Amino acid sequence: MKVILLQDVKAQGKKGEVINVSDGYARNFLFPKNLAKVADAQVLTELKNREEANAFREAEERKAALELKAKLDTVVLFFQTTGGADGRLYGAITSKDISEKLEAEQKVKIDKKKIELGNIKVAGEYTADIKIYRDISATIKIVVKL
Repeated sequence: MKVILLQDVKAQGKKGEVINVSDGYARNFLFPKNLAKVADAQVLTELKNREEANAFREAEERKAALELKAKLDTVVLFFQTTGGADGRLYGAITSKDISEKLEAEQKVKIDKKKIELGNIKVAGEYTADIKIYRDISATIKIVVKL
């Protein structure tokens, strides 16, 4: 019997997969626990439509991420701060500061957790990687002056 899994089932498959199982296993285990439903034509059509919608949505998100990457790759952030004579800052510039400055100057909201850069404690030029999408990341330049 062909069934579509509604949840992950150990040793059978993952959610959304169409698998063949014995009639007894389906009737006595999968159906009573709402782990699967019969894979008839209507359900298969719904599954196909859902997969197409997910693929379309992912393509749109990827396209938007590429546009954001193109915009962020040209960004240079300037920080004017105070520090000692040896170039060390009185404090640090964190990913939170970078996120706030991006939002204020570029109108781009980036979560501070997606900015891969340690705390900046010395004046100079730095680059920060920003994870935008699964395998898409942008690089921004940061200039810190005293």
